[in-house]
Amino acid sequence: MIDQTLLPGEIKQIECRDVSAVWEAIKMLRVRGAPAIGIAAAYGYVIGLQSANHQDEEQYFVAAGETVDYLASSRPTAVNLFWALNRMDQLCQSLRGEMGLAEITARMLEEAQAIHQEDREMCRAIGRFGADMLSDEVQGVLTHCNAGGLATAEYGTALSVLFTAQDLGNDLHVFVDETRPLLQGARLTAWELMQRGIQATLICDSMAAQVMKEGRIQAVITGADRIASNGDAANKIGTYSIAVLARAHGIPFYVAAPSSTFDLSLMSGDEIPIEERHPEEITHGFGRQTAPPGIQVYNPAFDVTPADLIDAIITEKGVIQPVNRNNIIKTLQVV
Repeated sequence: MIDQTLLPGEIKQIECRDVSAVWEAIKMLRVRGAPAIGIAAAYGYVIGLQSANHQDEEQYFVAAGETVDYLASSRPTAVNLFWALNRMDQLCQSLRGEMGLAEITARMLEEAQAIHQEDREMCRAIGRFGADMLSDEVQGVLTHCNAGGLATAEYGTALSVLFTAQDLGNDLHVFVDETRPLLQGARLTAWELMQRGIQATLICDSMAAQVMKEGRIQAVITGADRIASNGDAANKIGTYSIAVLARAHGIPFYVAAPSSTFDLSLMSGDEIPIEERHPEEITHGFGRQTAPPGIQVYNPAFDVTPADLIDAIITEKGVIQPVNRNNIIKTLQVV
């Protein structure tokens, strides 16, 4: 995988040959973005099984359970992590006694590859549905954090809408929030847009209101890391603020996310666990001290945007609009 912590200054691929390397890559944001985390976890599960191939059956399935628990401890908010691990483990357990351990491991690699390919297809479908949402009057789009190919298997979620619009000949101008404190917008999204040749302008997070007021933005599109059954959506910290600003300026706010990002076990966003990260990400951003020693720091990595501020959720199965529990169940075809 590409080590995203080094972008945009250096493009470096890293190899994860054991489960601890996968855990570290997820925890330290070398791989990030809910779908990409899920894919990495699926492959990490296979690595855990490969290390247990020569043990007896009991030890093999103990190793499988330990791999799930260990990888699940890496980051708490992105539901795709738990979705992928659960899918992998359920299939693995169902094969117990049906075939040899080496055969089970090979089958689980096929399943991880299937998750990877399904994400490619989901991203493309999200892009097609989302591009249809952008009318000819939409020239300027604001996005927050990174929801492109780096965060998924290929086209991304929010950026898939923009990439597909470009494929269709829509000449958009994208305003990119830098996304404090780790600058995923500045380091990653701006880089991806420039690779595609899309017009992009980088702004500080605090400039969004002014840019909206000037009439430069006609739509906001972000990704999501977990969406509750009522449509409340967790995404990178600062997304909630952008949604409030969009509503104040009469600008539609869209979330683009695959069906795997929905956690229908949660009644609302109040139940979504919010990861808190190390204070030094704020006090010593990228190695330079920018705050006095001993200052108290609050560093939540995500916030939750209420469903009533979201004009539509764009999924690979269709567009959820208006955003409510009934429409979510109907669109996702949940029985």
